[in-house]
Amino acid sequence: MTRLLLLGAGRSATSLIQYLLRHAVAENWFLTVADVNPAHLVPVLAAHTEYAHAVSFDILDETHLVELVAQADIVISMLPTQFHAPVARACVQYQRHLVTASYVSLEVRALEEEARAAGITILMECGLDPGLDHMSAMAVIERVRAQGGHITSFHSYCGGLLAPDSEGDNPWHYKFTWNPRNVVLAGQGTAKYLENGHPRFIPYQRLFAHPATIEVPGYGSFEGYANRDSLSYRAPYGLENIPTILRGTLRRPGYCAAWDALVRLGLTDDSGRLGNAADLTWRELVEAYLPVAVPRATTETELAMRCADFLGLHFTGPEMQRLQWLGLFTDQAVGQADATPAQLLERLLTRKWQLQPDDHDMIVMQHLFNYELNGQRHHLTASLVVLGDDATHTAMAKTVGLPVAMAVRRLVRGEITRRGVVIPTHADLYQPILEELATDYNIKFVEKETTL
Repeated sequence: MTRLLLLGAGRSATSLIQYLLRHAVAENWFLTVADVNPAHLVPVLAAHTEYAHAVSFDILDETHLVELVAQADIVISMLPTQFHAPVARACVQYQRHLVTASYVSLEVRALEEEARAAGITILMECGLDPGLDHMSAMAVIERVRAQGGHITSFHSYCGGLLAPDSEGDNPWHYKFTWNPRNVVLAGQGTAKYLENGHPRFIPYQRLFAHPATIEVPGYGSFEGYANRDSLSYRAPYGLENIPTILRGTLRRPGYCAAWDALVRLGLTDDSGRLGNAADLTWRELVEAYLPVAVPRATTETELAMRCADFLGLHFTGPEMQRLQWLGLFTDQAVGQADATPAQLLERLLTRKWQLQPDDHDMIVMQHLFNYELNGQRHHLTASLVVLGDDATHTAMAKTVGLPVAMAVRRLVRGEITRRGVVIPTHADLYQPILEELATDYNIKFVEKETTL
């Protein structure tokens, strides 16, 4: 019997757990799910007690972590990114394979030689983004190369959004389908990409000011803004000499301009605590970020007008409507003492952007390639749209969890033989996963190609 250990069972793990349970008997697996609060797993695992159980787990308890890893054959980590390094070190120590959906950190990358020496695979970036983006992009890139062509431009965008039938009267057309903190802090730093051979740098303060317009057949328009570092994927994709490469995030139209207003107000700053009281109101917080005015604003409308003037926005414009919808100018208490502005904003948004039981989320990914073949220039667009079933069985959970689970299945079978720190940019890794996703789950890209 192969012993599987899953660390972390948050909102992105539902499809992963379902897949592992579905195949456990046929594959002779026993699954241990370790989570900080395993109570919610009781009904999920109730019918599978012969080959699955849940245990309480605190990632800060290093002794317990080591015990769990030592008892496993393969470890799956769905923990936040910052906790993968101690898990990876324990896997190297006990020669256990590790699979995650997160980016390769410098700490994990430093374990490359030790992982190879231990004969283990640390397979990372195997979820949605990163994950499916690598797999699907490489499938096109390798196909073009096999025909004798070469890629001259590559843009890739992905977004976790609301399905059209769940947007309702929410003017942001957005709710949280993954870690709220990551959403609030998204893009901080400087975005780096290449455009026609020239390096381009966009500081966070300007990142949301000029998004690109992306059209997805059947689903309309989206806004795309650049991710932090697109340049680091030239080598893994074999595109070291490409003139144009950009990876970005998708949102519905209007989101970026309103988020830009939050950035300019200072409400996404996470660099320092305010020393505020929990009963500070949102009106008082916002006013503290505006130039001093006499007399002070006495109503929500007056404060909103002052804010619009400060930001150079129309008081009745869509950006201000989105800010007012959040409740930024009300007497509602921020509810958390001595917090950073970003923490307070996250707390507010978690309430306003919470998925309701009948909500459906939507994953949208699109790759745009330009390539040359036999003297002819081509443009190819590959688009993926996945809809969630409800607030538990989300599109995010499917597209993050299923690729991870499928990789685990192939590791157990010995079909993945690469050792060290690996991401799924090799055909022997990504082709079987893409095929299973398309065949068994109808998760597949639709391509459209034109000549230029």
